[in-house]
Amino acid sequence: MYTLFLTIHIFFGGLSLLLGTWNLLQKKGNVSHKKVGLVFVWGMLITGFSAFILAILKPNIFLFIIGIFTVYLVGTGQRYIHLKKLNKGQVPKWIDWLLTISMMVIGIGFVFWGINMMINGDSMGMALITFGFIGLLSVRKDFQNYRGKARKKMYWLAAHIARITGAYIASVTAFLVVNQKTFPSIIPPVVYWMLPTVILTPLIVKWIRKFAKN
Repeated sequence: MYTLFLTIHIFFGGLSLLLGTWNLLQKKGNVSHKKVGLVFVWGMLITGFSAFILAILKPNIFLFIIGIFTVYLVGTGQRYIHLKKLNKGQVPKWIDWLLTISMMVIGIGFVFWGINMMINGDSMGMALITFGFIGLLSVRKDFQNYRGKARKKMYWLAAHIARITGAYIASVTAFLVVNQKTFPSIIPPVVYWMLPTVILTPLIVKWIRKFAKN
């Protein structure tokens, strides 16, 4: 069973990484972008859920973290496409609350877990703290939007861009972490966890300012 789900995880993870890279480099908003993006979303969801199963069959904190962020970021990122009128009385569905509340609980857990690791001299704790805060900041934005108090008219597009690109960051991070043994051993493991976030976050800011500035 483990081999089966590992094969599924690797196939759809690799497919999503390729599709995500393609969409990252293409013009945003056209028909091709939307079609490729939809396949990317489903591929990442399958990758995330298969990561959960793998982490249960053979306990693995790396797969657990990637699975959580993949499902939350892709799930909410895609859902925001259907939540364009929250500031006009639209009510979020149960799946929206489930994704957000789950991330809130897990995000808090990541922060405290990371602090404990740092106290014990494990630099990987910084990655947990960082991802925990990223998740909690997204949760805060969800609560604000769900209550109809979005500060931007195009809040839904800003959230979509940030979450879907965030999911791509998760897939790149997973690739680097899994293959870190092929890189020089002098590079600390935390670098592989943080590098995609550091490099791609400015792009998220740029695209939000360009496409969802109102």
